[in-house]
Amino acid sequence: MQVHVEDISPVQKKITIEIPAERVNEEIEKAYSAIQKKAKLQGFRPGKAPMQLIKRTYSDAMRDDVMRRLYQQTLYQAMDEHKVEPLDSPVIESDILEAGVPFKYSALFEVMPQILLNEYSGLTALKETYVAKPENVENELKRMQENMAQLIPLAEDAAVENGCTVSVDYTITVEGSPEENSGAQTAEVEVGANRLIPGFEEQLIGLKAGESKEFTLDLPAGGDNAEPTGKKGLFSVTVKDVKRKELPELDDEFAQQFGEFTTMDELRAKMVEYHDKNEKDRIENEFKERVIQALIKKNPLDVPESMVKRQLDHMFENLKNRLKSQQMSLEMMGLDAESFRARFRDDAVDKVKGGLLLMALVEKENVSVSDEDLTAHYEKIAAGNAEMLDRIKEYYSSNPNAKGSIISEIKEDKAISLLIESAIVTEVTAEQLKAA
Repeated sequence: MQVHVEDISPVQKKITIEIPAERVNEEIEKAYSAIQKKAKLQGFRPGKAPMQLIKRTYSDAMRDDVMRRLYQQTLYQAMDEHKVEPLDSPVIESDILEAGVPFKYSALFEVMPQILLNEYSGLTALKETYVAKPENVENELKRMQENMAQLIPLAEDAAVENGCTVSVDYTITVEGSPEENSGAQTAEVEVGANRLIPGFEEQLIGLKAGESKEFTLDLPAGGDNAEPTGKKGLFSVTVKDVKRKELPELDDEFAQQFGEFTTMDELRAKMVEYHDKNEKDRIENEFKERVIQALIKKNPLDVPESMVKRQLDHMFENLKNRLKSQQMSLEMMGLDAESFRARFRDDAVDKVKGGLLLMALVEKENVSVSDEDLTAHYEKIAAGNAEMLDRIKEYYSSNPNAKGSIISEIKEDKAISLLIESAIVTEVTAEQLKAA
């Protein structure tokens, strides 16, 4: 058996295998013998049909069986001998299998790239300067007030207007793309909040409970991209009920509904503390992302398409789950799988690159995780709950795969800390950061 391994790219290899004619003949005869024992041909008892007739009748079945067995017998052996570790199922191309002729085929597959960290110390990155924002607290209080609002049903003849919350059933038919059509769904829509496809909420104004309407809207690309896709969606909407919000007063009674507080001043002080922490965490996380981007820029690499696809799948499922928790759908955001993947592909590529480079840094710097590191991580998850901490420790001690994921996460965090320790950091305002 002849084996040739070829590097197609830093993340693709091709193995070409040629199997001698003698072995091909042996496998063909084995296949025909096995078929003969089970074959049921008119005029012959099972196992008694002549071999010449078997070969004429079952040549395609023989060929499929022999090729499958030759792949199984030779491909993984060749990968093992040449220390090739594929990331995904290979794409196989082959000659036609014929008796008396060597059988040649090739397998194309993706592999992990070889990563050489050229530069990772002294990376330059911008960091936003923390500035207290009292308006964020007031906005959050308004959000809490909105969440505590009561929805008061309006009279049956009340028409929808801005500020109303409307329960609707709807379907979407996408022009020229029947695979994107959406069946009947229910949604709660706050008219005037401008959270949905541009024009959707305005179309509900004036409708009453029980009334239906059809209208056509341009479908945007979704996310931050409001550009039209060129597709039109025909919406069929039925209003189920119309309600208005009644907001509670922001007073001590409101604060007492949140447990530990007796006055509004206490609630507001706690929220200032909470928002300060959240804002500092946001700044830190965004800074870490910029440091990783600096690492990627200094260490360019190709990444396997299969890893990018898995990352996109993960991001897409997360988005669907978040929307579902808000009683919303992809269609209502003007999104579908195709537009999502096109829009967020670069983000997925960067996430894969960053993960691979951090993994290489962990190996290069011999980053390890101690029992103390694990305990500190468990305590962070438990957030001061002693009973929860015991359950967390028990879970990870009895689940090696989950514990392995936590160890990888801690190693990655340590690698990022190494980058930050040596980084050249310039603090700038939020406005300067946007302009950079």
